[in-house]
Amino acid sequence: MRSLYIKENMADPWQECMDYAVTLARKAGEIIRGALKEEKSIMTKSSPVDLVTETDQKVENFIISLIKEKYPSHSFIGEESVAAGEGSILTDNPTWIIDPIDGTTNFIEFGIVYSCVEDKMYTARKGKGAFCNGQKLQVSGQQDITKSLVVTELGSNRDPETIKIILSNMERLLSIPIHGIRAVGTAAVNMCLVATGGADAYYEMGIHCWDMAGAGIIITEAGGVLLDVSGGPFDLMSRRIIAASSRAIAERIAKALQIIPLKRDDATN
Repeated sequence: MRSLYIKENMADPWQECMDYAVTLARKAGEIIRGALKEEKSIMTKSSPVDLVTETDQKVENFIISLIKEKYPSHSFIGEESVAAGEGSILTDNPTWIIDPIDGTTNFIEFGIVYSCVEDKMYTARKGKGAFCNGQKLQVSGQQDITKSLVVTELGSNRDPETIKIILSNMERLLSIPIHGIRAVGTAAVNMCLVATGGADAYYEMGIHCWDMAGAGIIITEAGGVLLDVSGGPFDLMSRRIIAASSRAIAERIAKALQIIPLKRDDATN
């Protein structure tokens, strides 16, 4: 899975920039597919369940070098570069947010998520709809929480208190009751599943801006809504999200959740 995000404050959606991002996503997907067959070297990230491979770093470096070549004035926030100690402050400068394997690209004006194993290219442009391999996407529009299929993840945090909250939140939702809970594996794919109508909502706490950015506009352009888990407006740097097919479902999920305290992506210390 490949994912990028670019933020731009200008009114011009920059179709050329979006087309270039699609090309990069496909090239990165080729690298990833090759690595899935032969990759051997793995290093630990922040926890034993959060691994970084040589491919993570290779793909991020590949993408950043090509973007810098074409758009030398643009800024970057990348999962691997942040892990190496660089900051993740989002400014008014055009900014690419890169998740090398897990993936998303958003621009506020456009978003791209490439699931390379399935060869599914999810794209969206502000005001122009969301698509998967050229087919228009539409959320389910489900309003009834008791009929809703919800996707989420257990996450990589193994702190016992955090795990208790995560499992308790699942129990709270199942007790409403909801139709069911599923886990697909990544934030970007989960959000795109909601955009296709294959699930009715997704929520998670503890993820990062590069996990959510690209798929966020795909959700909204498919007719869905983004909220903070508190029920307030979605904040890209908050590390938490509810993405749903309707505001009614999103608000009902927010009402049920216990919030996990998190350090923001843009925190300076």
